[in-house]
Amino acid sequence: MVRYSKLAFRQTVHHYGTDLCWTPMILAKEFNRSSVARESDLSISTREEEESARVPTVAQFGASAALELARASSLAAPYVSGVDLNCGCPQSWACAESLGAALMERRELVRDMVVETRSRLARDGWDVGLADADVESARGRSVTVKIRVHKDLRRTMDFIDTVLGDDGACGWRRNIDWLTIHPRTRKTPSSTPIDLEALEILTEKYGKRVPILVSGDVFTLRALPYTSHLLDEDNHTPTFTTSTDSTPAATAPSSSTPQHPKLHLPNLADVPLEAVDVFLANLARAPLVLKSGVHHLTEMLGPGYGPDKRALIGKRDRMRLTKCGNWIDVLDCLEELRAKAAVATAAEKLVNNTR
Repeated sequence: MVRYSKLAFRQTVHHYGTDLCWTPMILAKEFNRSSVARESDLSISTREEEESARVPTVAQFGASAALELARASSLAAPYVSGVDLNCGCPQSWACAESLGAALMERRELVRDMVVETRSRLARDGWDVGLADADVESARGRSVTVKIRVHKDLRRTMDFIDTVLGDDGACGWRRNIDWLTIHPRTRKTPSSTPIDLEALEILTEKYGKRVPILVSGDVFTLRALPYTSHLLDEDNHTPTFTTSTDSTPAATAPSSSTPQHPKLHLPNLADVPLEAVDVFLANLARAPLVLKSGVHHLTEMLGPGYGPDKRALIGKRDRMRLTKCGNWIDVLDCLEELRAKAAVATAAEKLVNNTR
């Protein structure tokens, strides 16, 4: 979630099978100059005994100078799996500071920033190569970019060509490890569907040169606006197994069936009530300010994105949470709302059983 993917939330989604998480956008300039900014913007778990359970995290930076991004990446490198330059944030304040989507007009600067960052990480011992032997390296730190698209897609292609920096044939020479595309323009509202035609053109042109991730309108696999090898062709149901279920979700494929890597993405449609408990337990160890923590809870307790749109707790009751003045009141309110929801569920079952 934009602005809200703090440690407690990242730990929660990682618990349910998410492989890689991003931080909210961190302003590189302030991150470099203030220890307070570093402590508040990049909350991490550093306990050695928890290293195996540490959430793989990409630090997403907002920057408009090569030296600032390189320095911030160097400071973050010991605690994250990679760094990402955000060229997609459309907010006016960010663009006014030449951050986010404003960088889509400055492709040479973006290229210089990722080249300087990769060079700095290499000097610090955090370099990552693209050979097979480098994949499992514990020292490698990825350098990536997230972009939006232009109304004239030729400008987007010029941007990608410049930032990649390879000749189109030698992928190992590229400047970034992967590219995230949000197929909307800077001025396209989020209520407007993503541009599937632009996405198709860009992935067709660059998909063999660099791995591409997609951002935007991705709520559940069942509702993807494009095809995916993770979906069964007949009924569009996910074909992977979850991290908590050892039973295959589909029958074993024949030898002629293409083999795809299994992903662990359970509970795509709706948030289970148990996830709230997991989040609260994480929150106790990695506290958030009240407003931010309550925002997480209201989103988790709200309507799902899958076929079942029912909220775990109604809108009026979720509004009660936002009026709580401290965490004690929040926990008391949650306990009361849980009891109320349990009564309502029991009554619904009784009605259904007597029909």
